Amino acid sequence: MRETGTPSPLDVSIARPAEADDGEFVAEVVDLINQVYAGAEQGLWLDGTDRTSPDEVTSLIRTGQLAVARMGRRLVGTIRVQRLASGQGGFGMLVASPHERGVGIGRELVAFAERWARERQLDRMQLELLVPQTWTHPAKEFLRDWYTRIGYRETRRTRLDEAYPALQPHLATPCDFVIYHKSL
Repeated sequence: MRETGTPSPLDVSIARPAEADDGEFVAEVVDLINQVYAGAEQGLWLDGTDRTSPDEVTSLIRTGQLAVARMGRRLVGTIRVQRLASGQGGFGMLVASPHERGVGIGRELVAFAERWARERQLDRMQLELLVPQTWTHPAKEFLRDWYTRIGYRETRRTRLDEAYPALQPHLATPCDFVIYHKSL
């Protein structure tokens, strides 16, 4: 029997296809992602701009691109995994519950994504980090340092309006996407 206060073991797996039809589960995932991104990207987007929607999350679950982390039955994190057109693995939408920070959820989700890519014989992983062009965002600096510590290296930088022009009207400040790669 576990002592009170001892966290449940972390389980990371691709969301089950049936979960795409579970409105409560989809809403929980959307809420977690939007909550985390609201803090991590504060000041980058116009007020009221969400990171994701129920339709997007449902689609990611149906296509096997959304992994979820659970402690017991509680959702505590997510990560999107995908094969990029370049033939590399890619991850994004990495979030850990604000109530569970510092216990290794992010590290385990990235490790899961890297294993997922290796199992598909992909030899490189890519991630994109949105950063403001004219000021320093503390959460983005933290993430840059963390990704670098776990082996990711900046390979290029591109303006958001060039990479994703449809997102431009939602920005509160000019931003770049910094592309990071890691050999697997």
